[in-house]
Amino acid sequence: MAFPDFFSAFPALDVPFPDDVVSSQAVRSEAGLVVFFTFHRDMALPMHAHGAQWGTVVEGEITLTIGDETKVYRPGDHYSIPAGVQHGAQIKARTRVMDVFQEADRYPLRS
Repeated sequence: MAFPDFFSAFPALDVPFPDDVVSSQAVRSEAGLVVFFTFHRDMALPMHAHGAQWGTVVEGEITLTIGDETKVYRPGDHYSIPAGVQHGAQIKARTRVMDVFQEADRYPLRS
């Protein structure tokens, strides 16, 4: 399922990955950051940690490791990553996710 066309008016983020790999649209408030990611190519996300994160798979598939547990997530599945917990993922091309970050400044908005 594609994200609605009006999402394209949301600002993109300055993420450390090329545009041909992943694109993003975001809604930010002082309380947090909501991001709609579209993965155009297979991608490996190295293990890392930050503030709390919650997400759901809209389309595609992610193999996500949270702490010591690895699980495959498909459309309709959601995940919750506590603050400070190491996590990483293998993300398949054509995957779309919605992630909500506790940190409003997790990624800067692209100018």
